[in-house]
Amino acid sequence: MANTVSAKKRARQSEKHRQRNMGDRSEVRTAVKKIIKAVLSGDKGQAQAAYKASVPVIDQMANKGLIHKNKAARHKSRLNAHIHAMQS
Repeated sequence: MANTVSAKKRARQSEKHRQRNMGDRSEVRTAVKKIIKAVLSGDKGQAQAAYKASVPVIDQMANKGLIHKNKAARHKSRLNAHIHAMQS
């Protein structure tokens, strides 16, 4: 348990950051799942729309450092490949 005033403050800040990061990480996962769901349903237009909406979210979280830039690039690349592989 934190004993000093500064350690107590740091614990409060860490908890706030943890909560915010959990929400942001969940937002990324939800965005990716929306694309996957659209791809599996076979609707290319819906998949492309979901992809366009999700890319800025993924990029923002990579810029914040919440996820690694390579992980963001990997997600975008694989999801885009799935969309291009669909029959129109």
